[in-house]
Amino acid sequence: MKEYRKRIADDILKRKLEGKGAVLIEGPKWCGKTTTAEQIAASILYMDDPEKKEQNITMSELNPKRLLAGATPRLIDEWQLAPKLWDAIRFEVDHRGELGQFVLTGSAVPADTKKITHSGTGRFTWLTMRPMSLYESGDSTGEVSLKDLFDGISMIDGGSNISIDHLAYLICRGGWPQAVDMREEIALDQAMDYYDAVVHFDINRADNVQKNPDRVRRFMRSYARNQGSQVANTVIAQDIAANDETPINEETIASYTNALRKIFVVEDMPAWNPNLRSKTAIRSSDTRYYVDPSIAAAALGIGPNDLINDLKTFGFLFETLCVRDLRVFADALNGEVYHYRDKDGQECDAVVHLKNGRYGLIEIKLGGDKLIEEGAGSLKTMQAKIDTDRMKAPSFLMVLTGTGDYAYRRHDGVYVVPVGCLKN
Repeated sequence: MKEYRKRIADDILKRKLEGKGAVLIEGPKWCGKTTTAEQIAASILYMDDPEKKEQNITMSELNPKRLLAGATPRLIDEWQLAPKLWDAIRFEVDHRGELGQFVLTGSAVPADTKKITHSGTGRFTWLTMRPMSLYESGDSTGEVSLKDLFDGISMIDGGSNISIDHLAYLICRGGWPQAVDMREEIALDQAMDYYDAVVHFDINRADNVQKNPDRVRRFMRSYARNQGSQVANTVIAQDIAANDETPINEETIASYTNALRKIFVVEDMPAWNPNLRSKTAIRSSDTRYYVDPSIAAAALGIGPNDLINDLKTFGFLFETLCVRDLRVFADALNGEVYHYRDKDGQECDAVVHLKNGRYGLIEIKLGGDKLIEEGAGSLKTMQAKIDTDRMKAPSFLMVLTGTGDYAYRRHDGVYVVPVGCLKN
């Protein structure tokens, strides 16, 4: 049996079960939702067991309480096959009067909410899982902790073993648990298989609308070309028209984006709105990102060697990898990841903002002294704009890099951290 790699979500799930009667784990398919839930479950119901699937669905209509009987926490896998279980679980949580009763996992495709009469407020809590961070997959040494930086550590010490060639591979492999221990050429196939499944099946199941696979491919390719930008649907439509003979209108772009958002293939980043010393207008558009950089690579039809030969694209997809990891880490710290951009052109690639009001400013650079210097300068300028009489000063300023052997603190206080040594 394949050894389980510990996930950052393990501790989050445990904590959430202590506070609510049921936890619903959401996220893209293949990211490890069921496997993670199995680690904590005392009993399990696999709704899609081929030998019992029809029987389980029938029982959910006739006597759902029977399916919920078992040691707790009880895992209900593929619960969306029987949406009426939602209300049955809510009822059980109410009447048992105990916490940590159920964990629900299932397909990334949304359940039929017409059969659900109660929102679950007060009984359910949600946990979003994503593909593995480099720390979870064993590709980061984890010597530099984001939590330590928030706690005010002044000096850091860490090293990264990731070469530029291996980083290109990690971007194209992605954080899919199944791919982590595979031979490189087989591991790279996994993201392409994922992409093909999205194009042919999953995007249609998200909203029950049949779509032309070629149009979906063109859309996903354009979305990949616009990683890390705040482009409008009109711009994506124009990009497709400029690169393909058949245009796609804005309404189609919006419907495709919403469908991919429902199945957690794309996860755009909201804008951060700090208190500033000036009345600078802040851009409020979301930044476009795939949930994992490997999806963008697959959509573009490129591999590690292509990234090495196109450093501009390499930089964009490296940013997507960093955002994925920062989101995983922020979840563990009870925080969110935002971006900042104002009308004057001042940007900050990532702002990790915790619920207690602390935040860190991060610039993402592939590497090189010139880019690191540029990133540090931008962070200092951004810091100077913040009105610290009305909000806290940033806990740290960090340039997150792809290349570079060591993590260190510059004389100006800016941390330089290779992604290959970062953890939550």
